[in-house]
Amino acid sequence: MTVLDEALGGEVAGLLAVLEEGFPPVHLMSGPEARAAVAARAVPVSNLDDVRAAEDHDVVTDAGPLRVRVYQPHGTDEDRPAVLFLHGGGFVFCSIESHDGFCRSLSRALEAVVVSVDYRLAPEHPAPAAADDALAALRWIQDNAPALGVDPARVVVAGDSAGGNLAAVTALRARDAGLALAGQVLLYPVIEPDFESESYQRYATGHFNTRAAMEWYWTHYLGGPPATTPLPEPTEHVVPSRAPSLSGLAPAVVVTAGRDPLSSEGCRYAGLLRDAGVRVRHRHYPDLFHGFATIGPFPAAAAARDLLWHDVRRLLAPAPAVAGGATKENHDQLSR
Repeated sequence: MTVLDEALGGEVAGLLAVLEEGFPPVHLMSGPEARAAVAARAVPVSNLDDVRAAEDHDVVTDAGPLRVRVYQPHGTDEDRPAVLFLHGGGFVFCSIESHDGFCRSLSRALEAVVVSVDYRLAPEHPAPAAADDALAALRWIQDNAPALGVDPARVVVAGDSAGGNLAAVTALRARDAGLALAGQVLLYPVIEPDFESESYQRYATGHFNTRAAMEWYWTHYLGGPPATTPLPEPTEHVVPSRAPSLSGLAPAVVVTAGRDPLSSEGCRYAGLLRDAGVRVRHRHYPDLFHGFATIGPFPAAAAARDLLWHDVRRLLAPAPAVAGGATKENHDQLSR
């Protein structure tokens, strides 16, 4: 394990050591082998009572039924905000089961309906299958908003890691399709199949997520090595930073971890969004590592989660009325 800087607290360093020892070297496995190894490490969900109900539904798509899990918060059944959640796992593993506890916490903290998507996984379903499933789930929420108790004007898309990539892509596709979206929440997102950034060079090993694993994830998602495999068209449905324009996208909350190979690309994407006129709240945690928001609990991650809930509540807040009966956008302070 790489020697950590003295600035990194002993608690976080100890947790990193445990994660490194316990997490399988996925880049040495097949996709199914990696799924089995990760699933074997799952721990029972302990916060079942965080939500009033959790129910699975099948969304009809051109590719077949798509399973989603709908979490209903305690309280009223009408005009709730909603979060479309896309789990991480390198496009290859994890599921709505692996992120069940996090989605329950999300629903309780935001008092929001959470719709978690069991999107198709690579390599059996390469890009852009997962992104297509994410867009289908967003359309389903909008089409079924009354039955779900959802205010269709207050829906955000969120995801961690590979799910952050899918959330960013979904925000692009929602803009282009004219679908209402109140925000995008990108937790240490996968953005580019480029492994030469400053953070890839500094944190290629020793900090839980690795360069070797990321190359393996992208190879599975693209159907071949990134250096030699053409991206599907349109390329922004796989690599959101390559969109011809990022203007007009939903406001964004971007969370990055300093000790993560993905740190540079996440920070860069936050800057590209801001440069395109998108309202952005970028939270950067120099001494934390990839996956911290869903791996917890430990104090640094708990504090970061509290700020995340705060930022997403602002995205989901109803737009206040102003003089003359017009409305004022609810995100006008997000970038400050």
